[in-house]
Amino acid sequence: MIEKLRDRPVVIFDFDGTVVDTQSAILSTAARTLVEHGYPEPAAADLLPMVGPPLEEGFMLVAGVEYEEACELMAAYRAIFEATVKPADCPPLPGMRELLDGLKASGRRLAVATSRMEETAKVMARAQGLDQFSAIRGRVPGLRSTKAESIAAALEALGAHAEDALMVGDRRHDVEGAAELGMPCIGIYGGAAAPGEHERAGAAAIAHGTAELAALLGV
Repeated sequence: MIEKLRDRPVVIFDFDGTVVDTQSAILSTAARTLVEHGYPEPAAADLLPMVGPPLEEGFMLVAGVEYEEACELMAAYRAIFEATVKPADCPPLPGMRELLDGLKASGRRLAVATSRMEETAKVMARAQGLDQFSAIRGRVPGLRSTKAESIAAALEALGAHAEDALMVGDRRHDVEGAAELGMPCIGIYGGAAAPGEHERAGAAAIAHGTAELAALLGV
């Protein structure tokens, strides 16, 4: 199976926690959002479900609120994030630049499919000089909201098909979103996913860090 994954010419990456290290920025922003809205200050470990899924889902998980209140928290979170988080706060994960360069040099075509707002992801990637991606697709209000929709949009942007591609992501949402399109996903453990999360979701392979991911991809 691993050899077959290496043969796929298109690799689609999740963004947060997979390509760039946004965990600290996400957790601190989420904590500030909750405190400013009257919630007790949460422990960092309790906020880990915020990393990966759409923001409203994250707030529903960590704060136990209904969808409408989660959307209000999401709007406040975005305002704080945009005002306080700088590109330098979200560097590429160790070894990621080299991995992306190696994949591109091998002829693989690369894209991002994220639950982050698409324009924000583009700005962050540009600020970090991550120009290896031929397309970056994410959430667009009224157009795309799910991980599967972002993956499908990335495939469309590349003129690729699911059988040509594989997904790489750090949460079960990446594995499940890829599965909706009939794509395999390599689950990478970067600190946000619970032990066994990728295996339970049906990941085709598992990596513990960028070095293991590079080996799986033959770079």
